[in-house]
Amino acid sequence: MDGIASDVAVGVKRSSDELLSGGLYSSPNSAVTANGSDSKKLRVEDSMDSPPSRVIHIRKLPNEVSETEVIALGLPFGKVTNILMLKGKNQAFLELGTEEAAVTMVNYYTAVTPQVRNVPVFIQYSNHKELKTDSALNQRAQAVLQAVSAVQEGGSPSSDTACESMLMPAPSPVLRIIIDNMFYPVTLDVLQQIFSKFGTVMKIITFTKNNQFQALLQFSDPVNAQQAKLSLDGQNIYNSCCTLRIDFSKLVNLNVKYNNDKSRDYTQPELPAGDGQPPVDPSVAAALSKDSTSLLGAISPLSAAAAAAAAAGRVALSGHSGPGGVLLVSNLNDEMVTPQSLFTLFGVYGDVQRVKILYNKKDSALIQMSDGNQAQLAMSHLNGQKMYGKIIRVTISKHQTVQLPREGLDDQGLTKDFTSSPLHRFKKPGSKNFQNIFPPSATLHLSNIPENVTEEDLRLLFSNAGGTVKAFKFFQDHKMALLQMSTVEEATQALIDIHNYDMGRGHRLRVSFSKSTI
Repeated sequence: MDGIASDVAVGVKRSSDELLSGGLYSSPNSAVTANGSDSKKLRVEDSMDSPPSRVIHIRKLPNEVSETEVIALGLPFGKVTNILMLKGKNQAFLELGTEEAAVTMVNYYTAVTPQVRNVPVFIQYSNHKELKTDSALNQRAQAVLQAVSAVQEGGSPSSDTACESMLMPAPSPVLRIIIDNMFYPVTLDVLQQIFSKFGTVMKIITFTKNNQFQALLQFSDPVNAQQAKLSLDGQNIYNSCCTLRIDFSKLVNLNVKYNNDKSRDYTQPELPAGDGQPPVDPSVAAALSKDSTSLLGAISPLSAAAAAAAAAGRVALSGHSGPGGVLLVSNLNDEMVTPQSLFTLFGVYGDVQRVKILYNKKDSALIQMSDGNQAQLAMSHLNGQKMYGKIIRVTISKHQTVQLPREGLDDQGLTKDFTSSPLHRFKKPGSKNFQNIFPPSATLHLSNIPENVTEEDLRLLFSNAGGTVKAFKFFQDHKMALLQMSTVEEATQALIDIHNYDMGRGHRLRVSFSKSTI
């Protein structure tokens, strides 16, 4: 699902090296035949104007690719009726039930690069109208195909088929989805857009568990869930991040009470939004339909984040530009909050440039991030979190920048410029910090710990921040550790207070949220 490779050959272009070993030469209108009695090689002639065919030629497959993985490329588009694997050449032929299904498949993969094991593959029409294979020579492929056909038709594969367990009948129409390495926000509507390719999505519930974003998604039919799992498990939503981990849920039906940005029942659009949740924006569907390919990683991560923001109903898609980089934070504890505390907390999700606590409304602040992606990321993780005992609200501001006070004007320290701060976590391109962005959690990750600092030292330091340390674990080299507070709120407070704490000998303690538990 990563971004489109510029040289991917998809469409009706014919390859001069389309070869079939062990086959008989046939004309373009004849069937492809695999027969061990003849060792001649079949060469398919270049032909730019040949009509579409229900036989698809797949090239540049990775080594050791399985039949299941190849079949999964065609499953979303209709019934797969035959397969021929040419493992020595890293090629395969896939026959679909209808020419229309093959056309849909090729057209789809012109917008989204087909990938197998994270390797882009080349897909094009074959010159052949039908695929005839010798079952004795192609036994394993036929066994897997038989199992898939049974599942597609709602039956169960025969017990003697040599197929992977993933091809057994789907136990449930409900999938459990975990997003790994979630650098960009993934919303309910992004998931709906991706999974609806495989069938009717009826309900989605999103939540955070074990410090990871997760979702339950219900299809109208278990077969659709089966096909989605086969095709999407292990794929990235955006370039090199937001990896889908998919399993079947033990649930067979989801009970959705509210339609908002956390849960949705598409069969009951009249459901209420629930307390404290924004209602579903009617413009979301329109925004998605205008740029649906962006949600499948067919554009840059910058645009992908903008699309994700649009899917959340918070900003409009605007070509390939991200949303504004300024956040409006409200419901702050005006007696406790400072520009520095906001810089530290929001700095977990991006490089904060400027902070302004509003002079006439000191429970609100404007925070300028480096770009719209970071603003969206901070909003998705911090909206609804507790800071100094109050649930804060975070939205994208209409302002494009945070203005500094005029020279000589005393604004009581409510505005601060952090542009040249040495504490920015993401100023270095390719930094590992990009891969370790997690929602607020009770467990904190500590790094840059001096050799002479003990567990007792760190427990005392964090207890003094106003909370209870429940668990602690050093990493093997003692330069890093995990520390668990009683609550997420306590951990958030500790991060604000102790990140960049001077531990002596030039060591500044670095604190971030962890996805791990102790």
